Amino acid sequence: MESMKLTLGFSPCPNDTYMFAALVNGWIDTGNLDFEVRMADVETLNEWAANELLDVSKISFNRALSLDDKYTLLSSGAALGNKCGPLLISKSPLTRESIMEGPIALPGKWTTAHLLFSIFYPQAVNKRFLSFDKIEEAVLHDEFPAGVIIHENRFTYESKGLLKITDLGEEWEMLTGLPIPLGGIFTSHRLPQEVVNHVDQLIRESVHFARNHEEKVMPYVWQFAQEMDEEVMKSHINLYVNDFSLDLGEKGRNAVRMLKKMTSR
Repeated sequence: MESMKLTLGFSPCPNDTYMFAALVNGWIDTGNLDFEVRMADVETLNEWAANELLDVSKISFNRALSLDDKYTLLSSGAALGNKCGPLLISKSPLTRESIMEGPIALPGKWTTAHLLFSIFYPQAVNKRFLSFDKIEEAVLHDEFPAGVIIHENRFTYESKGLLKITDLGEEWEMLTGLPIPLGGIFTSHRLPQEVVNHVDQLIRESVHFARNHEEKVMPYVWQFAQEMDEEVMKSHINLYVNDFSLDLGEKGRNAVRMLKKMTSR
């Protein structure tokens, strides 16, 4: 097979940089494939995916549900698991009526966090979409009565005096008995199947490398997380990089299918 350069999109969040560190830095043999990295927040990646701008990309499962004709889900690289879902938080206890009234701050229209919130609070239509890293402060400063947080904010909201109203991931797990499908790695339908298979295997190798060589990988991760507390960064990785990141398996794919089924009612 001739050499090929692929555009690769993932976020600067620690779980993504941890998983892709070996791949993008040449610490594993990528054979005939070269990767041009396009790093962006997940909602930007979702928008790029809708326009088919990347060959390989992290995409929220919410956005990916409508892109079946454009992208194929890989078995490796997913953010999916238990006790890792989005949290609805506020400064003080709120009634369900207050939540319905809003406005509620959410991390992007196409995030799975928004989809889960919509499943469990279907009448809440007064929504505002912010960058995920702005929501905690917006609620803290009374710009919104409540907001849905994701990523590292799971580990910081309590220390700032904020309260958990609902664990949307816990609600999902109780309802379905399945892990929470947040985001996955997808390949464009433009790519030949042999290339898709190769990329899938390389991502799996990259995750294995990270787990076995953290002393080499963590300085790369730290480049993109310098404003983050080190313990928060490590907790972030431990929560979102798990066995499903190596292989979705049937249980992981069942979770994705369930998400699609629930949104097509």
